[in-house]
Amino acid sequence: MKILTLNVHAWAEEEQRNKISQLADFINKHQFDVISMQEVNQPIEESALPEEALKTYVPTDADAVIKKDNYAHVLLQQLTETYYWTWVPTHIGFRTYDEGLAILSRTPITRSFGEYVSHIRDYNNYRTRKIVGIETVVHGEAAWFVNGHFNWWDDAQEPFKGQWDLTESKLAPYMHQPLYLMGDFNNVAEIRGEGYDYMMQHGWNDLYTTAKQKDDGATVVKAIAGWANNERPLRIDYIFSNRPIQAQSSTVVLDGKNGPVVSDHFGVAVEI
Repeated sequence: MKILTLNVHAWAEEEQRNKISQLADFINKHQFDVISMQEVNQPIEESALPEEALKTYVPTDADAVIKKDNYAHVLLQQLTETYYWTWVPTHIGFRTYDEGLAILSRTPITRSFGEYVSHIRDYNNYRTRKIVGIETVVHGEAAWFVNGHFNWWDDAQEPFKGQWDLTESKLAPYMHQPLYLMGDFNNVAEIRGEGYDYMMQHGWNDLYTTAKQKDDGATVVKAIAGWANNERPLRIDYIFSNRPIQAQSSTVVLDGKNGPVVSDHFGVAVEI
């Protein structure tokens, strides 16, 4: 099984459509089973897509409207394989977009859910956060794949610890099945006593640390939004499992070495 997670920084990149094509080529080459994407934006003022354009879309948020330039939809038009997908909006991004979370799956989505994991639930406030999850059968096994984009450990209004506690309470009904939790966690693995350690204390398996083959794992290597003063490589994008499995490999991708740079984050690809 191959999984990819990537914060795509949608519509905030220069040469955005070219980068979407580059990402599509990368996915077509590697044929990931499940793809988790954060900062999946669509212009607020754009018109809605007709129903016939959404044949493989599975609605998770009944109020979500998929618009013409939804980043995930534009990407899907360039994929050679059929992917089933869902998208949930979380908050307004960059003042002009519906910002959300998307999951793509090569196998049909049997169930899905979306849940708030922030105490703030104001659509105009970027601190409002959700998770989205899908159930699908990969290589004969039904499993849940959950995608999130979280706040920082020391955020004054909506710190990570409270969001993680809410996340675990929302995931409790699904934990009897294999479950993979992935995304942009905004908490650095190398900083002790903060978010990463807090997650590990709760029994999650970081597929990077247990992988047979791996690299340095860093997915942010410069100053970006939310890390304005950063001057060193950061490992903040993860793929976790709720069971003690060992991945064959965990690789930083879309970093200029393993695929082109298409976002301000690099991606993480895991093969199990």
